[in-house]
Amino acid sequence: MAFVLSMQPDIEVVAEVDRAGEIEPALRAHCPQVLVIDLNLFGPDGPPGCDQNSGVDLPCPILLLVEPRRAGAVAAALRGGGEAMRNVGFLGNDVAPERVVEGIRRLFRGEPVLDGGLVAAALATASPLTSREAEILSIAATGWPIKEIAAKLSLSPGTVRNHLSRIAGKCGARTRIESVRIAREAGWI
Repeated sequence: MAFVLSMQPDIEVVAEVDRAGEIEPALRAHCPQVLVIDLNLFGPDGPPGCDQNSGVDLPCPILLLVEPRRAGAVAAALRGGGEAMRNVGFLGNDVAPERVVEGIRRLFRGEPVLDGGLVAAALATASPLTSREAEILSIAATGWPIKEIAAKLSLSPGTVRNHLSRIAGKCGARTRIESVRIAREAGWI
């Protein structure tokens, strides 16, 4: 992406980072006019300053690239709204590079950027989890081991493992931690 952006006559790439912890120092060092972030760099809380209750002013407009399966993060942001969200744009991380370039230009001009496919996915995102699965995942999110979850819900450990396996499949996750993150972002737990 940095290569594609650097080829544009009106865009200069001032920094490129690989970890979320590197963003803030790069912001201070380079003062970009638009920030492009792949949401995968962050956990469920999203990038700094995007929480409408944080009281933090965004240093510049931010274009968030979101996996379509994580459209719940877009839904949560749209529901939350807030003044901080006015300078945040959303595109799928699978869009053509030209759409990212145009999104950057639009944010720079103060125009909204919102991927229609992400919005549709966000609005259609109903929880695929049963109430029992949501209950189990909520308890698992607190760090309880399988045996304790089973005892608390009067289930066998095997049943809890089966539920967690089905939950991971429904979330498109590889691990319990990833299932929790995805379900929280989507508002399912």
